[in-house]
Formats: sequence, structure tokens, C-alpha cells
Amino acid sequence: MTGRDRFRETMRYGAPDRVPCFDEGIRKEVLAVWRRQGLGRRKALASLFNYDRREDIAPDLYARPYPTRWPDREAELGDLGRRLDPEDPKRLPKDWDKKRQSLKTRDHVVMLRIHQGFFLTLGVDGWQRFHEVMHLVKDAPDFVREIMAIQGRFAARLAEKVLAEVPVDAAIFGEPIGGNDRALISPAMYEDLVLPSYQPILDLLVRSGVETIVWLTYGNTRALIPSVLKWGFNCLWASEANPEAMDYRGIREEFGRGLRLIGGIDLDALRQGREAIRREIEEKVPPLLADGGFIPLADGRMRAEIPFENYVYYRRLLEETIQTHGS
Repeated sequence: MTGRDRFRETMRYGAPDRVPCFDEGIRKEVLAVWRRQGLGRRKALASLFNYDRREDIAPDLYARPYPTRWPDREAELGDLGRRLDPEDPKRLPKDWDKKRQSLKTRDHVVMLRIHQGFFLTLGVDGWQRFHEVMHLVKDAPDFVREIMAIQGRFAARLAEKVLAEVPVDAAIFGEPIGGNDRALISPAMYEDLVLPSYQPILDLLVRSGVETIVWLTYGNTRALIPSVLKWGFNCLWASEANPEAMDYRGIREEFGRGLRLIGGIDLDALRQGREAIRREIEEKVPPLLADGGFIPLADGRMRAEIPFENYVYYRRLLEETIQTHGS
């Protein structure tokens, strides 16, 4: 069974030979540390572990040129719209003409990253802009809705260009909108200001036959899950999550099999050592594998403070658990 077949069967609650084994994305600086800890100078991680290849198509979703000052009144929105030009060929990935041909016949998973979420759409890159945006949310909600709508129409047109050329296996909406203890806006605000702007993209994905629509979120965003389910999202990928609030066992129990799950393994366990890793995997992974619609993975990218030997133990135990419980 190909990696693409495994992914589709898993997300359909079918009968894969096993669930996919995705990597977490290892930065070069982490690899540099790990090479000093035993990985070796020339050895590739892929030679040690049974990774299934996953590739992202990531169009450029930012305003170009990037604004030095974000609009704060309706009259300035025309300029923002011009900076979000979906017809600009530079929006698509480099070497798109060549890439699109190879992706039509691939056997690995391809995901389309098609939205960057509420705060990045509004230009939040620090506390000052965050403070400005929260005032806009309170004082000028119509203005916020219009910025989100501009971005939504722009992203839908980019998605249309990609999907006309390449069949994708999943679409990802990034949503860095949670703090450690709660989401940074309420469910009512999220449904009012954000989710309607995603509708043109969601409609296109459904028409194009994209079955898995991923809400890739950060922090504690549990309160927003009922809202995204209402809008048609069917997969949660919680990254850098609050391990108590975003425990996938409780989420599956509360929201059922309509919400597929990617991730779920607390990254802190990899910092703590073998006993914590073993406990984390043995307690969480087998019951979710048995229920289906679940791809286990650490809930964040690897950090340099995680020892290489911990990562090796985690990957080998995870693969063993998948082979034992995942068929």
C-alpha cells in the first residue's frame, strides 16, 4: 500500500495496512546538534525510520509588498486587495510548471496549505499589532470582516489554480489563535468574524473532492472545535498544545469520529526521557488507533534541547506500536 493510500484509508476509517508514519519536520540546527550526539555526519534520519513521505503545496498567502502600515479604515482596503493578487504567478510554488506534472502521478501524500489564520491575516507579528487588532475586533468588527473576506476570496482563487492542476489529499488551514489556557477570541467572535471568510475556500474544496480539511491549531483552542465542525472541518492537528485541554482521548470522546486527528503526542515527554515517552505512547496511542481516523505524531517540531537518543526511542516505540495496534 502506498503512503497516499494509507492516508486516505486512515482518514476514511478504512483498512490501511498501517497508519502513516509522518516526520515532524526537523530543522537544520536540530540536525546539527543530533549529529554530535550520535546521528553521524552523513546519515539521514530517513535511513533509520520508516517515514511516509508527505509534501506540502504552500502558495504565498501574504500581502505583497508587505505593508509597513496596516489599513485601519475602509478607504485603504483597495490597496490591500491589490497587494493580494491571485493572478501573480509568483504566488505559486517555485518551478510550479515542473512540480505540477510530477505531482499528478505521485504515490505520496500532498497537502495544500491554503490559509494562515485570523491573526496572521490581520498582520499580527508582535504585541503592538496584536493590541491594535484586538481594538479593531471590539470597535470595528465590520472592518475586520472585510479584511478577512478579502483574504478568503484571494485564497480561494489560489486554491482553484492549484486544484485545477493537482489532486491534493488534504487542505490545511493554519490557526495560531490559542494561548496556554484558552483561545484568544471567543467562539461567538470566531464564528462571526473569521469562519464566514473561509466559506469560499471550503466550498471549493468540497466541489474539488478534497476529503480531509485540517484545522492546524496552536495552544488551547478546544472551545473553538464545535464551531469549526459546524463549518465543515473534519480533522484536527493540534500543535504545541496544552496537553490537558487538548488531550486527544477526551476530544475523541466528546466530538466523536467526525473529527479525525493528527498529532496528539506531548512533545514535553520527549524532553523528559524514556519512561515519560513510553507512558505517553502506551497510554494514548493504542486506543486511538483502535478507534481509527488517527495519525500519531509529536505535537510540534523537534527542538535542539531534545536529545537524539530520546528521539530515536520515541520513533522506534511509535513505529512498533503502530505495527502492533494499527492494522
